[in-house]
Amino acid sequence: WLRRTTHYLFIVVVAVNSTLLTINAGDYIFYTDWAWTSFVVFSISQSTMPVVGAIYYMLFTGVPGTATYYATIMTIYTWVAKGAWFTLGYPYDFIVVPVWIPSAMLLDLSYWATRRNKHAAILIGGTLVGMSLPVFNMINLLLVKDPLEMAFKYPRPTLPPYMTPIEPQVGKFYNSPVALGAGAGAVLSVPIAALGAKLNTW
Repeated sequence: WLRRTTHYLFIVVVAVNSTLLTINAGDYIFYTDWAWTSFVVFSISQSTMPVVGAIYYMLFTGVPGTATYYATIMTIYTWVAKGAWFTLGYPYDFIVVPVWIPSAMLLDLSYWATRRNKHAAILIGGTLVGMSLPVFNMINLLLVKDPLEMAFKYPRPTLPPYMTPIEPQVGKFYNSPVALGAGAGAVLSVPIAALGAKLNTW
């Protein structure tokens, strides 16, 4: 009885900690107003953390299916967050639920197919997750309509000021010192480069 209770408690503890690890590993969710900027951080963190949690669990228990279990928890968690923002008046597409489950299934499948070889699961399964998760989520984000328009119409109140989208001022760009400097630099770089090449030949 004590062994069985300890085993189930271990499952709960590892599942909770691995889920928290996944949530806190960079951006775990796609807000449309900042989705493509967080895509790289998401891809790195979310292909690493579920694999770390799942392999950690499988090293101790040998039970496959753990990565899919984590992915399902994260998916439910994100749908709850999506519903919360929707009730606040944000559009349905303001949060894009990431695709974890197919990549997690590939990890569990590799663990099962290699006859629970932990090293093969880390190498093969980790590689499959790292390659598939960004692809699945890129396709997922491409299906969202007008992310820029949504970013300008529905900026998040929780965003820091430097991340808040600014409506572009058409026709006023020529007054910007940054634009003038960039234009002047581009124009002057050509004759300066030519002069440098000429001096070098001398």
